[in-house]
Amino acid sequence: MTTSAYLDHAATTPMSVAALEAFAQEAVRPGNASSLHAAGRAARRVVEESREQFAAALGARPSEVIFTSGGTEADNLAVKGIFWGRRAQDTRRTRVLVSAVEHHAVLDPAFWLAGHAGAEIVLLPVDADGVVDLDALRAELAAHAEETALVSVMLANNEVGTLQPVREVARVARQHGVPVHTDAVQAVGMAEVDFAALGVDALTVTGHKTGGPLGVGALLARRDLPIEAVQHGGGQERGVRSGTLDVPAIRAFAVAVADAVARREDRAAHVAALRDALIAGVRAAAPDAVLRGPDPALRPGLRLPGNAHFTFPDAEGDSLLYLLDSMGVQASTGSACQAGVPQPSHVLLAMGVPERDARGALRFTLGESSTREDVDLLVAALPAVVARAQAAGLVGGGRS
Repeated sequence: MTTSAYLDHAATTPMSVAALEAFAQEAVRPGNASSLHAAGRAARRVVEESREQFAAALGARPSEVIFTSGGTEADNLAVKGIFWGRRAQDTRRTRVLVSAVEHHAVLDPAFWLAGHAGAEIVLLPVDADGVVDLDALRAELAAHAEETALVSVMLANNEVGTLQPVREVARVARQHGVPVHTDAVQAVGMAEVDFAALGVDALTVTGHKTGGPLGVGALLARRDLPIEAVQHGGGQERGVRSGTLDVPAIRAFAVAVADAVARREDRAAHVAALRDALIAGVRAAAPDAVLRGPDPALRPGLRLPGNAHFTFPDAEGDSLLYLLDSMGVQASTGSACQAGVPQPSHVLLAMGVPERDARGALRFTLGESSTREDVDLLVAALPAVVARAQAAGLVGGGRS
């Protein structure tokens, strides 16, 4: 009988067998990819072959791939680097347009630029399902295109799983000559990701969401995109991302992404079926729970196949999380926790969810290794967990 269920694949996926094998094979070989001797040249060859494999999987050119330490670094490089690159060309370009539901890896560097580099941040609103308002984008660019440095809209939301109309965002921005960055960290291997077809100028990917290792990621960036370095040193990766390349991680990353993309349709079908069973099970076990984000039954194709996000009235998300964990079910609140104090999700608040309700959020995310037994364990545990969390909330007086 299943005694534990890992339902937090959006946080980190297990490494795939192919990625583990690739990592182990390269980890025992010496050589710095910047060295000129035989071992260094061999390491460089592995990096460049991996770059080609990675680019082919995501519809990009090898020269457009910049390897980083992960998604957060890639997002920082995109937001700060493009801002500085564009402002160097034209000092009027100080506006940064980001959707209100972006990951903090995009929001925080944007607001850092506002506090330290004279940027003006515009948060693009979203609807009740978390879909960005294209009319708001059109209006912003119609009024301020000459002052806009970049637009950043994620491909898939990490909390509620909403898929954004990024192709249309890119089309609108292109009419005004404004570059677009998209964070595709959650999308690769679960939704179609084609850099060229999307029409964006920069795109973020990370290893540990795709069956690859932690500590490696990439920014796809067009060669003619003005982008300034965020960290300086040896001048690796087109001179915009210095640092010794992690050859084993890069190799495993490329293998994982290629594998995830090649098997995407079968994997998506598998997790979508489990997601639908999970949604039905949660609704039966906790009838007052509210699904947040697009309902796959009503707006098919607008939600990641492996994502289900609920709010539970009169219950705190952290209480639900710990109670489920004690019963072997591992999930996530999907919200930020600053200085040890749980905060309601900025994503839910931007979607119009009242703060009181937003505090009772849980995110369940599925992956290739997920099973129906995982879903069944959650559904069996949920009634008692919700009852205890709601009782604790009422006793604590925090829900009045």
